[in-house]
Amino acid sequence: MLKDILVHLATGIEDDATIDYAISVAFAFDAHLAGAAFSNDEVPAALLANGVPPLWIDEYRQQSQDAAKSAVARFEAAVRRAGISAHAGWLPESLTGAANLFARMARRFDLSVVRQAQAHAGPSDLAPLIIEAALFQTGRPVLVVPPAQKGGIRLDRVMIGWDGSASATRAIADAMPFLQRAKVVDLVMVVERVGGEKAAGADIFEHLARHRLAVELKEIVAPQVKPAKVLLSHATETGADLLVLGGYGHSRLREFVLGGVTRSVLAASTIPALMSH
Repeated sequence: MLKDILVHLATGIEDDATIDYAISVAFAFDAHLAGAAFSNDEVPAALLANGVPPLWIDEYRQQSQDAAKSAVARFEAAVRRAGISAHAGWLPESLTGAANLFARMARRFDLSVVRQAQAHAGPSDLAPLIIEAALFQTGRPVLVVPPAQKGGIRLDRVMIGWDGSASATRAIADAMPFLQRAKVVDLVMVVERVGGEKAAGADIFEHLARHRLAVELKEIVAPQVKPAKVLLSHATETGADLLVLGGYGHSRLREFVLGGVTRSVLAASTIPALMSH
């Protein structure tokens, strides 16, 4: 059951796609929705190196705070229109501090909703840090919403990218509230040869069928194509409304290095993606 959802309120953007989608999820599951925005109180090194006047630094911080307050205001107006249970707030933090704080907050919620990062995010962009923190530091699923998302949640066709991994298994379990509402569930495997992973696919297919899901197993043979590209192309071709995928990454000097499929999906998916680690 989804009864408590946290959404990151991104600042400095012109659309409310993530907020609107999060509201629709909360409405569909009759869940409470909390919004969190962050202002950057860490002064860029370039400003300090150039010896700018203290007034400029104060103005920089004020602009960041105003952006966070504006994000909260947009959220509060949207939830009032939707008539759902919600609350929101903002906090001053550094980029790394904001991501870590969001992760600690998200551990107390059933699901976190975040905005997809830009393909070429700059060093001052918070979105990639928020996504990685939500995925790898919470033990909870994260729903990544692309900026191009139009409208609220739809679950006519949900697609699962299955590779037999522990993270993919976790993602399926975490996505069960969504899968149970789907009209069709596509279980998609990208393999190098026919029948190579048939047993693993059959086992998880039977598991989902026992949950009375309308599941269809699709094995795509693509030995020379990256799995992420195959999965995203298939999602587009079939008109999938939601992608369910295990998030892979490993720690190196306390910094997460994303796996190829995870990185590609987070950067290029045109539909919401629910991921777990």
